[in-house]
Amino acid sequence: MTDSKFIEKATAAVGDKHRLSIVNELSEKKEICCLDAQALTGLSQACTSHHLKLLTDSGLVTVRKEGKHHFFSLNRERFQQLSQFFKTLA
Repeated sequence: MTDSKFIEKATAAVGDKHRLSIVNELSEKKEICCLDAQALTGLSQACTSHHLKLLTDSGLVTVRKEGKHHFFSLNRERFQQLSQFFKTLA
């Protein structure tokens, strides 16, 4: 993903209050599962999965599969790149 494409996807991904709350939760915890994200947002399972997919597609969140369960964590390297982009604007 080119830098401009990544920045575009990443900013769109965190531009939603539900996805931002998931990111904030992930910053405090090592990882969460879909059920944790669903409880956090209060959304349906399908809607929560959609939000998690957008976060993973942006590259800001990674997913680890264990059996039927999916565990999500922050991709701190990508957040560092996003941070550097915003620092260049300051």
